[in-house]
Amino acid sequence: MSSVALGASGFAETVERDGIVLVDFWAAWCGPCRAFAPVFEKASEQHPDIVFGKVDTEAEQALAAAAGIRSIPTLMAFRDGVLVFAQPGALPAAGLEQVIQAVRDLDMDEVRARAS
Repeated sequence: MSSVALGASGFAETVERDGIVLVDFWAAWCGPCRAFAPVFEKASEQHPDIVFGKVDTEAEQALAAAAGIRSIPTLMAFRDGVLVFAQPGALPAAGLEQVIQAVRDLDMDEVRARAS
């Protein structure tokens, strides 16, 4: 499965669903974003059970502001509708795999208990 473009209209619906959703906030002029894009795309093909979304911060400035994006690229991970990871900076492939595994390994009952 390849990554999907996300905009303000479908963002909440996408990240609030069950399962894992990774979101890459990026811009075309951003060198690190361009370097991270093929890493993100390759991971999307290796993990078809995960939704990989991309938000163009130039086209979706209000969404980026609402998400608190201050630096790009920024990667956010949601699991079962809960934001469980957010970090700016381009990750190498091994780093992205570590994030994916950590999100898979979360005990969501424990995450929800801590959040309430």
